[in-house]
Amino acid sequence: MIRRRVVVSGDVQGVYFRDTCRVTAAEAGVTGWVRNRPDGTVEAVFEGPPEAVDQMVAWAREGSPLSIVDGVEIVEEEPEGLAVFEIRPTPWRD
Repeated sequence: MIRRRVVVSGDVQGVYFRDTCRVTAAEAGVTGWVRNRPDGTVEAVFEGPPEAVDQMVAWAREGSPLSIVDGVEIVEEEPEGLAVFEIRPTPWRD
């Protein structure tokens, strides 16, 4: 089990990125979450078998059919043992 946090920049909000990510993660057997961030990026956490998580990181580089991905930052983290993949609300602006 591994965990990766990704922050995706580009035209990634309002283009079904989060919902497509949720469906794709469920199909891949990956748990975690995805949310829009106030700065216009999308943040996601993927947990699962290495091959499945790598598949989701690769998907994040392409995004949903309507998105335009300019960049992806990837951070390795310790797995938390998440049980599902969910869409989380956007955090409040400071």
